[in-house]
Amino acid sequence: PFVTAPIVGASKPHHLGDAVAALSLKLDPAVIARLEEPYQPKAIAGHR
Repeated sequence: PFVTAPIVGASKPHHLGDAVAALSLKLDPAVIARLEEPYQPKAIAGHR
């Protein structure tokens, strides 16, 4: 029901460093709630 691992498309070494640094980012629960608020789950499409 939620994203557990972002897809990182690093094309340069410094992009990877930024992505790794983001692992230590801690968001306030109120910020997380605000980010998730507009999300509307959709039915699974396809045959996976």
